[in-house]
Amino acid sequence: MNRRTSALTPDWVKHAQPIEGVERFEAWFRGNAYSMHRHDTYAIGRTLAGVQSFSYRRGQRNSLPGNTMVLHPDEPHDGQAGTDEGFRYRMIYVHPSLFQDVLGGQALPFVEGGVTTDPRLAAATETLLQHVSHTLEPLEQSDALTELAHALAAVSGAPARKTKGDYQAARRARDFLHTHSARVVTLEELEAATGRDRWSLSRDFRTFYGTSPYRYLTMRRLDDVRHQLLVGISLVDAASTAGFADQSHMTRHFSKTFGLTPGRWLQVASGILPG
Repeated sequence: MNRRTSALTPDWVKHAQPIEGVERFEAWFRGNAYSMHRHDTYAIGRTLAGVQSFSYRRGQRNSLPGNTMVLHPDEPHDGQAGTDEGFRYRMIYVHPSLFQDVLGGQALPFVEGGVTTDPRLAAATETLLQHVSHTLEPLEQSDALTELAHALAAVSGAPARKTKGDYQAARRARDFLHTHSARVVTLEELEAATGRDRWSLSRDFRTFYGTSPYRYLTMRRLDDVRHQLLVGISLVDAASTAGFADQSHMTRHFSKTFGLTPGRWLQVASGILPG
């Protein structure tokens, strides 16, 4: 794509048919795409054209066509074009719980640097990073996630043995938070539901799911908000139904998590983007 053509190309985002636990999309952006934000999923993708630049772990990263990006849960990052010509990429967001279903209590794999040319990850992401028009069958996605989980563990050098901590308690906490995300959850409730004291539980939760219990709860509320916005529910009603104190409370968390305001996100998700 030449400079003149890219200058005339408006930003766009195309989403795949969603399957629980995984979001897939392809996008083209010029200039700044996302401000600094963080979410509780892995963000794993491939740059298809241009230079994809982002701040990550106190450094500036530049992903070139063919590079694989692996951003760990809860790590702040942004996104912008590294040149005037813009960039195109495909990305998946994967809940750490899906990898834990495969790894069964290992510490979550961490790939240094955010950008890699490792052929093991390139091969393991091939199925999940297909064109968004391709609908993955459930078994196809399950096999691909299994392959990807093992590739991440191998590339990160994570030990095959289980890490210290109570994985089952962390899993019970996750299930409890998922079920009760629309209301206030107390520390005493979590302790009673898991049989683990709050400090140990918080440490275990971060080890196995890459974020804190409260961040996980907040993200489930934001997932609910996004679903409601897509079906036409107002911001104020979506915030209330999802469990936020008010619309401004929800908007602050939304912007910090996705790098976009709710209104801008809805434009992106709906494919209604100004040129």
